[in-house]
Amino acid sequence: MRIWFKMFADARLVKSETVEDFSEESRTHKIFAAVEKICYSFDLGKPIWLDSNVKEFQRRAVTRFTQDNFVEEIDFDFLEIHVLEED
Repeated sequence: MRIWFKMFADARLVKSETVEDFSEESRTHKIFAAVEKICYSFDLGKPIWLDSNVKEFQRRAVTRFTQDNFVEEIDFDFLEIHVLEED
């Protein structure tokens, strides 16, 4: 599985990173592990998955985390997750 994380601020891409995980873990475990890795890399708190995020991610394999998903203040508009490739 390859997951692309993109951080946008003022309609510009400010950070981008791809996480690869070809382990035998479940899809959900791979996604949560990738989010944790990116949050550490980007120095962010973990976002809260709202029902709207879960539904969008299940339907399109893409979702965005905005200020509503974070407990602390963020200095960007949103963090987007996009599954590029599945096992």
